[in-house]
Amino acid sequence: MRKDKLYFLTFISISVIFLIIASFGVKYFIKVSANQLIEIQLESSKREANEISKLAQHWTIEDIDKLKIVNSIQKAIENTQNEASFICLFDWSGKQVCHPDITKVGLKVNSDQSLIKSLNEEDSSDKLYDLLINQRKQNDSIANAEIVSEIVYISPVKGSDLIVAAQVNLSKISVQIRKLKTSFYTIFALMGGLIILSSFFAVRIIGSYYEKQLEQKNTSLESELLNLSKLNTDLIAYQQKVVENTEEELLEPTMESSVDSSKKRILTYIRNELIPVSINDISYIYTENTITYIVCFDGKRSTSNDSLDDILMNLDTSLFFRANRQFIISITAIAKIIKYGNSQLKILIKDADVEIIISKNKAAEFRQWLNI
Repeated sequence: MRKDKLYFLTFISISVIFLIIASFGVKYFIKVSANQLIEIQLESSKREANEISKLAQHWTIEDIDKLKIVNSIQKAIENTQNEASFICLFDWSGKQVCHPDITKVGLKVNSDQSLIKSLNEEDSSDKLYDLLINQRKQNDSIANAEIVSEIVYISPVKGSDLIVAAQVNLSKISVQIRKLKTSFYTIFALMGGLIILSSFFAVRIIGSYYEKQLEQKNTSLESELLNLSKLNTDLIAYQQKVVENTEEELLEPTMESSVDSSKKRILTYIRNELIPVSINDISYIYTENTITYIVCFDGKRSTSNDSLDDILMNLDTSLFFRANRQFIISITAIAKIIKYGNSQLKILIKDADVEIIISKNKAAEFRQWLNI
């Protein structure tokens, strides 16, 4: 149940994070895309208005009758008000003389002059987008609003009192933006579902793989712990055996022990004083800065002129072990054996702040030594 609950919470977390990010991201992408759409419409409207203005100017220069010019433009633009943008024509008095909707010819131009002024500045698409959003908030449907189109650009016809105006069909653009929003929300919903599900399954797969790795690691650790426990058990048994053998030798010395090849004492120095040290009193021997030190169980330290190799030749190898290049340790001095690093061992010495590391290659030899 814990795993299922964890996976469920992971699914909920990913979903909430995606919804938070999407709620901000989708609005930004919709606005950017809508502005690009509006900007294309504006540029198209401006270009068409300029072309009509230049054509009317050319006809005026050729002394073509104004009425014929107006009729020609009226025929060209008639019934285009349902498009996203269209052209109309009005005179300086503000009366419309040409309009796609013939019923509006002769009426006064009703336009937001502040909008026309702002559209001549930068970020004109932002202005029109804000107009659409505000108008949409004020009206349930933009088709029911009093103003369904707006003049966005004017181009006067030189040599006449006519002005060509480019208008945008707000309802048409609003429908395009709604379709754009629907497309974006659909894409985000599909993408969100795909991301959430794929992330959920990825978490499950990675989690399962990680759990298997942990199980393998725990199994390996348990095996190493058992081996280490056995090693410490062997150490205690060996130390007890050494103590018993030492006591027997003290109580019942034999000729065989008297001619043992290993020494019973080592000659050491404390400053200029020559001090014999009993082998049984030695805790560990180490070298530092080419000097060999002999440390006893009582903490006393003396030096020797011999190297570790020379000293080890004169020691009982069943009692002393060459741990590494720097240390020789006594079996009775070992307090505890701890796993260290990758298959290495750390030896803690009794009553001494010393940690001796046995390498991976030397660890097998050390285990065999304890099992003698």
